[in-house]
Amino acid sequence: MRFLLCVLATWRMAHFLVAEDGPWDIVVKLRSLLGDSLLGAVMDCFYCLSVWLAFPLAFVITQDVFGWFISWMAISGGAALLEQASQRETSNQHHSLRQSDKEDLK
Repeated sequence: MRFLLCVLATWRMAHFLVAEDGPWDIVVKLRSLLGDSLLGAVMDCFYCLSVWLAFPLAFVITQDVFGWFISWMAISGGAALLEQASQRETSNQHHSLRQSDKEDLK
C-alpha cells in the first residue's frame, strides 16, 4: 500500500510541476524564475522530475540501501507508466473528438 501511495504522490507532484500552472500561476512563475538553469530543465521533464521526487519517498518503503534503491527506481517507474497511460488516454480522447468533428462536417 505504501508503494502505491508513493507512486501516486510522485505522479501527482511531477504532473503538477511539469504540466500545470498552479493556483495563482505559482508554478508558471517558478518555472520562469528557474529559466534555463538545471532546476528549470528538470521542471520541464516529467521523467527527470519523477526520479528526484521519488528519491525521498523511497524511504517510506524501506530503510536498507539495496531496498531503497530498488524502491526509488520502482516509484519513479510507476509514475512514468501512469504518465504514459494518462497521455495515451488524453490522445485517444482528442482523436475521438476530431473523428466526431469530421463526421459532423459530412
